[in-house]
Amino acid sequence: MKYINAKTILPDELIRELQQYIQGEYLYIPALCEQRKQWGEKTGYRKELNQRNSEIRIQYQAGSSMEVLAMQYCLSLSSIRKIIYNK
Repeated sequence: MKYINAKTILPDELIRELQQYIQGEYLYIPALCEQRKQWGEKTGYRKELNQRNSEIRIQYQAGSSMEVLAMQYCLSLSSIRKIIYNK
């Protein structure tokens, strides 16, 4: 998250109003609920994990054992089970 100087984007009246509550400190303004991104959406990591999990399910259905998949993907047996059984 990068910080933006309020003077560059907010009107002077609003800055003066905010200064009654906080001055010279950082202020976090959360995004509206409908504009928030879910975990991993911004970086694409969620998509990557979904693709990997899909590959694991396909290989399991094709006959690969859970133990082999765990070693191949460097995951625990428990993680492989969760991926296979939680579609």
